Amino acid sequence: MSEPIKRRNFIIQSLALFVALSAPAWAAKKKSSQGKVMNNKNKMPLLFIGHGSPMNALAHNEYTKALSKLASSIETPKAILMISAHWMTKGTWVTAMDKPKTIHDFGGFPKALFDVQYPAPGKPELAQNLIKEITTPSIGADADEWGLDHGTWSVLRHMYPNANVPVLQLSMDMSKPAEYHYEIGKKLKFLRSQGVLIMGSGNIVHNLRQIDWDEKAKAFAWAVEFDQWVKEKAQSRDFNSLVKDFMSAKGGALSVPTPDHYYPLLYVLGAVDELDQVSFPYEGMQNASISMRSFKWN
Repeated sequence: MSEPIKRRNFIIQSLALFVALSAPAWAAKKKSSQGKVMNNKNKMPLLFIGHGSPMNALAHNEYTKALSKLASSIETPKAILMISAHWMTKGTWVTAMDKPKTIHDFGGFPKALFDVQYPAPGKPELAQNLIKEITTPSIGADADEWGLDHGTWSVLRHMYPNANVPVLQLSMDMSKPAEYHYEIGKKLKFLRSQGVLIMGSGNIVHNLRQIDWDEKAKAFAWAVEFDQWVKEKAQSRDFNSLVKDFMSAKGGALSVPTPDHYYPLLYVLGAVDELDQVSFPYEGMQNASISMRSFKWN
């Protein structure tokens, strides 16, 4: 074989090898038809959203703008599994109806808030898959009692205003300790590779006894301290402290007088994998004693 032919074959083989080795890197940069960067791990991100007052459902402010921006930054999920602070049960349940109702689980607010409907479909087959895959603890199917409470729709109407993404809610068994909720989060992790967006909705600081009805009131020092403690523990991946030490942290007892708004974070933490990095789509306080801090892991 002549030298020119050898040289040409060598170049062709080298180029083929380069393409083969480079393909994964190129694939990681591939964009969807919506122009969003595809997740190179083929997993949906994880979100915890501080939802605050139900009136945020009607608001148009920096917080609601951040929610809209957040939704546009990720692939549209095939379904959303929401753990809301407002579905507290004995045992663990998942909504399993075709058309979950919009629940107005509050009082004393304007009629405009009660008029809000969020007609997102359910996804019973996903609920049944969840029940099948997670056997300990057993998860019950709720076909008619619950629906979508304001911890869910007050957030999602800003993220997915067309209500075109199927939504399920997972309840919290409030008879169980913090570790129980974190461990369920670990078992939910498989849903991420199935296009399901796992979300928690609550507030890491939520003290209504200390609330100032001025939304822009200066935050209490203890609220700021605890908010920063949670942020730092999330950044350092010290999940053990977030699960076990939140009540003993400075400001913890005042920030978490009851655990219902804190526990949704633990489900999300459980589903985090070793490659995920945390970011904060929104940081801020409302009414002096409510943290609106929101988290994203991907």
